[in-house]
Amino acid sequence: MIVVVCPGQGSQTPGFLEPWLADPAFAAGLAEISDVCGIDLVRHGTVSDADTIRDTRIAQPLIVAAGLLTLDAILVDGRRERISGIAGHSVGEITAAAGAGILTAADAVRFVRERGNAMAEAAALEPSGMSAVIGADETELLTRLDELGLAPANFNGGGQIVVAGSPDALAALGQNPPTRARVIPLQVAGAFHTRYMQPAVEHLTRVAAALPATDPTLPIWTNRDGTSVSSGARFVDLLVHQVSSPVRWDLCMQSFAAAGVTGIIELAPAGALVGLAKRALKGVPSVAIKTPDDLPAAFDLIDQQNQA
Repeated sequence: MIVVVCPGQGSQTPGFLEPWLADPAFAAGLAEISDVCGIDLVRHGTVSDADTIRDTRIAQPLIVAAGLLTLDAILVDGRRERISGIAGHSVGEITAAAGAGILTAADAVRFVRERGNAMAEAAALEPSGMSAVIGADETELLTRLDELGLAPANFNGGGQIVVAGSPDALAALGQNPPTRARVIPLQVAGAFHTRYMQPAVEHLTRVAAALPATDPTLPIWTNRDGTSVSSGARFVDLLVHQVSSPVRWDLCMQSFAAAGVTGIIELAPAGALVGLAKRALKGVPSVAIKTPDDLPAAFDLIDQQNQA
């Protein structure tokens, strides 16, 4: 059972698409997506600096574009039929929705453009931020968050929880962390996946109403609670509300394990989700597709599954 996973915001690095643009099909696809979303993703994926591509309005379309195009690259020669499921982390759920056939690629690009804009506007309304907490006892951490007025944003598994809220409260958490825990401030624009993003939910509700959704033709799991979703309309609704609710990637990985996952392939810009899987799904083979040089390993993992 091979599961494809689609990374979220923060996975991008300067120049990460440069190696891919030697492929004329990839270059043409990226140019087409740039036209659809009105953002020069070729430039941002090759020469823009870290601060530029950290901008939510740019980062989200860039990550989804990379995911869509690398997904096309691995599912050639009938390999889609050998994939057992797909899931995305945060904005990666839009990539996953397209991969599962819920949204067209063009609609996924339009939706992520609106999502990035809406979340950036929501973040600008009130100062907020996020920090990663590593190694904390979950019960102790959640109690501490309640005391400080913070909220859990991403339950990533492997002992990592990302928390969000006001800068002062995040600083207080860093100064007095839970027992044996490390608190690492993240360079993000705001408190994503919390109440701070409610204005974005209101906008995306209107956007989603105009999106045709088809029931998935691949199993797909939701960040809401890690369950499999069989209704395309339901998944799009979850996409909308996901921006203001916690990402339960830990529960997604538990679902992979329960389903009998035997391999994980992470789309570009890859690395983060494979890293989490190595801690939470020990012994499961994985491939992180960072450059075209990683494609043969992904093909081998899929083809070996078919032979088994």
